[in-house]
Formats: sequence, C-alpha cells, structure tokens
Amino acid sequence: MKPSPGAISELPIKAEVRNFNFHYGEFHALKDVTMPLCERKVTALIGPSGCGKSTLLRSFNRMHDLYAGNRYGGEIILHPDQTNLLDPRVDPIEVRMRLSMVFQKPNPFPKSIYENVIYGQRVRGVTKRSVLDDKAEEALRAAALWGEVKHRLHDMAFALSGGQQQRLCIARALATDPEVLLFDEPTSALDPIVTASIEELIHQLKEKVTILIVTHNMQQAARVSDFTAYMYLGELIEFGYTEEIFIKPRDKRTEDYITGRFG
Repeated sequence: MKPSPGAISELPIKAEVRNFNFHYGEFHALKDVTMPLCERKVTALIGPSGCGKSTLLRSFNRMHDLYAGNRYGGEIILHPDQTNLLDPRVDPIEVRMRLSMVFQKPNPFPKSIYENVIYGQRVRGVTKRSVLDDKAEEALRAAALWGEVKHRLHDMAFALSGGQQQRLCIARALATDPEVLLFDEPTSALDPIVTASIEELIHQLKEKVTILIVTHNMQQAARVSDFTAYMYLGELIEFGYTEEIFIKPRDKRTEDYITGRFG
C-alpha cells in the first residue's frame, strides 16, 4: 500500500523500507513491505497480534541475525549515506548503535546505573572518563532521569522503580547517539502515570531523533505518532498521517481494526 496522499514525499526521509520480505525458516512473516520513516517524526506500527509489527521493527537493527534460519529480502535504506542495513557486509553491531532499541519490559543490565548508560560507549572503545561522564549525564538528562539518579549513579540499576528502569533503558539507547529509536511496546508493563511520562518523553525526543514505535494501544498511537502504519498478516495495509488513518482510513480493513470491529 502506498502512503496516503499529501506532502509525505516532500518531507525529509530518514529511512526507507523497500520491498521487504522476512522469513522465519519456511514461514513468510513479512510480505513486500514498503514504507518511509520521516526524519524526526514518530511512526507507529499498529495491528493485531502476530501481524508482523515487532518482526518489522526488529529487522531495522538486525535483531533477527541472532537466530538461525531467519532470512531477509529487500532493503532497509538509512539516509543520508544510503546504507542498506540488511547488507551482510554491514556490521550489525554498528547498525544497533545507529538504531537503538527499547524493549517491552525494562531490561537493565546487572550493573550500576552509570555503567548501564555508558555501555555502548565502552563497546565503541571509549575509555576517557570525562567523555563517559559527559555522555552519561547528557543521556540521563535526555531521558528525564538525571535529577532522580545523579547522586546514586553507582547504585545497581535494579534498585530503580519500573518506570525509572525503562527511562534508564531509554538513556542507554540514547547514549550511542542513535539516528533512529525503536520502541517495542515500551509502556505495556507500566502503570498509567508512568506511561504518560514516557509518552511525554517521546514527544521531546523526536526533536532530535527519528522514532518507530510498536504499540497495541491505539489511543497511544493517536497521542504520540505523526504517522501510522496498519499491518495485517504480514502485509502493510495502509500508511499515512496518523490523523488521516484514524479519522478517515482508506482501507476497510484499517477502519474495522480502528473501530474495534476486528482484532
């Protein structure tokens, strides 16, 4: 499905999915998906369970490389350098630095708050303490967590509350200076108050970084995203401005899902 009419084609594009297919062994999970990610905008992936949302999201930073039998087809192009993220010659570790992921449940490492945040910098070989300190503070401030942890940076990350742990994971993702942030149901394990704070943080982060988010919560998609993609059975059914998708979808399958008649 092509994007809905309008000025999408005139916006700066950070990444493009082109004729993308994905197989789990013999199972054809994603079928000829094509869509853009507009720069410094939030794009939401919605659809029923098993439709391929998380499969597509995790393809962006090559998470599927970790399991045997998975196969990519097509391209995911990152601009401005026109890098095909799926090219086997491209180092998946560097891909994961450029496209950081925040998962459904907070997953801090069994390390201090400080060491969690600077983990990616250490992987890159950065050892200068002043650089690491500056990066830790910058990332924690960006994740709206600095004020709460600045006097306890060397405490274990597990001592934080669930909402703080998720913001710590966001800080860890930001500390590698990613070009794209990937969120996989980032608030599904959090209470409504913490969810609201994470959504507000997403609004702030898009001033600096392009965001792709998977959510089952359509109200959340409507609140946080600029663009929405509806997926069903591994296909991209409809893509466009969020307001258009939710108010006047062009495909009846999208309408049925959004209105609760399906899924």
